[in-house]
Amino acid sequence: MLAPTTVWGAIALFSLFGLIVAWRAMRENRGTVEDYYLGGRNIGGMIAGLSYAATTYSAFMLVVLTGLTYRGGIGALGFELIYFAGLSLLVIFAPRFWLAARRWNFVSPAEMLGARYGSPWVARLAALVALVFLMPYCTTQMAGVGLLLSGVTGGEITLFQAIATGAVLAALWTLFAGLRSVAWTDAVQAVVMLVSALLAIGFAVAAIGGWGAFAQATMETQAERLSVPGPGLWSLNTFIALSLPWFFFAISNPQVSQRLFILRDVAAMKRMIFWVLGFGLVFTLIAVTWGFAALQLAPGLENTATATPALLVSGAIPAPVAVLLILGILAAAVSTLDSIALTLGAMVARDLMTGAAPKSQILAGRIVVILVILFASGFALQKAQIVDQLAALSAAGLMVTVPATVGAFFWRRATALGALASIGGGAVLAVWMAMVQGVSVFNPVLALSVGGASVALFIVVSLLTRPSARALDFSAALRDDLDQMNAW
Repeated sequence: MLAPTTVWGAIALFSLFGLIVAWRAMRENRGTVEDYYLGGRNIGGMIAGLSYAATTYSAFMLVVLTGLTYRGGIGALGFELIYFAGLSLLVIFAPRFWLAARRWNFVSPAEMLGARYGSPWVARLAALVALVFLMPYCTTQMAGVGLLLSGVTGGEITLFQAIATGAVLAALWTLFAGLRSVAWTDAVQAVVMLVSALLAIGFAVAAIGGWGAFAQATMETQAERLSVPGPGLWSLNTFIALSLPWFFFAISNPQVSQRLFILRDVAAMKRMIFWVLGFGLVFTLIAVTWGFAALQLAPGLENTATATPALLVSGAIPAPVAVLLILGILAAAVSTLDSIALTLGAMVARDLMTGAAPKSQILAGRIVVILVILFASGFALQKAQIVDQLAALSAAGLMVTVPATVGAFFWRRATALGALASIGGGAVLAVWMAMVQGVSVFNPVLALSVGGASVALFIVVSLLTRPSARALDFSAALRDDLDQMNAW
C-alpha cells in the first residue's frame, strides 16, 4: 500500500501546478461568451488535440478497459479499436462542424442543430438529452477517483476525501477561465497520463521478466483470454452491444464535438486529428497490456475494476511511478468531468436560456458547472443504482442525436419535426428499455433498437413534414469552403 501522505503530497503539488496554469489562462480571457466557452476560437492544434484526448480517454481506460481486459481478455482491444475507428468520422465532420460554427457563431453542438433545422426546440431537446445522459456519466469519473485513491492506500484515503479532491480540482480549473483553462490543463494532464502509463507498463513488464517473458507467460497462462470470446464476456452479442454506440462517440458526445469549434484554423484541425489518433492508439495498447500484466502480477481479483489499484500496490511498480500514474488517472477523470460540465453549462446558457445577455450566459454556465460537479460527487458517494444504470446507458442514449447530426450536413430534406421525433423518441425508448424493461447494456437489442428507432423516426417523419422556412442549408452554404479545403 502507498502511504496517504505521499499520495496527498503529490496531489497537492500537481494541484498547485494546475492552478498556476488556470490562473495564467484566466489572464488571457476577455470576458466574452465565445472566450469563456470556446477559448476565443483560437486554440492551436496540439493543445486542442491533447485536450480532446484527455477528455475522451478518461479514467475509463485504466480502470474500466483494463478491468474488461482482466475479466474477458483480448476482446477488450477489439472493442476499443472500434471506438478508435470511429475517430475517422472526424475526417468527415470536423471541417463541417468548424466551418458552420465559424460562419454562424455557434457555441454548442445543440445550438448548431437548432439553427440548421430552424427550430429552437431541436436545440433544447438535444441539450436536455445531453443533460440526462452525461450527468450520470460524470458520476462514474468521480467513482473511479474514489476507487483508485481508496484502493492504493488501503482505505486510509476515504471515498469522501477522494471524491471531494476531484470535485474541487474540476471546479477550480473550470469556473474562472472556462475552456482556455480546461484546454491548457487538459494538455498537461494528457502528457502526465501518457508518460506515467508508459513508465508503469515498462516496470510491470520488467517485473515479469521483460517483453519476451511477458508474452510467453501470457500465452501459457492466459491462452483462453487471447481468443474471442475468451472466458465468455466478449460474445458477439456483447461486442455489438458495446461497440455500436461507441463508434459514433466523436459526433454523439457534445463535450468532444464542441472541441471542433475551438480550433484556430484548418492547419490546427489537421494537427488536432493527428494528436488524437496518435494518443488514442498508444493509450489503447497500454490499457490492454496493463490488464494482461495485472492478470499475472495480481491474479484472482473478484472485482476486476480494482485491477489497476491492485497492480500499483503489487510491488512491481516503484512508488514514485505508481504515484505519477495515480496523478495521471486522477487527471483523466477530472479532465472528463470539467469538460462535460463546461459543455453542459454552454448548452444551458445558449440553448435553454435563449436570448440571455452575455454576462448572464457566463454566470449560468458557472452555476451549471457547480451543479454538475455536486451532482456527480453526491451520487458517486451514495452509489445510487439508478445513476449506475443511466451511466451505462450514456453511449446508447447519446446515439439518438446521430441521425439528426448526419442529416444536418447530408440531407437537405430533413426537417425539424424529424429531428425532434428522432432525438426524443430514441431517448425515451432507451430509458424505457433499460429502466422499465430491464434490458442490459450488454444486450445488443438495446443499442440496435434505439439506433434503429432514431433513424426510422428521422427519415419517416422528415418525409411526412416540410423543412422550416428558417432552416439553414449547411450543404449548399458550406460547399465552396469545403472544396477549398479539399474536404470530402
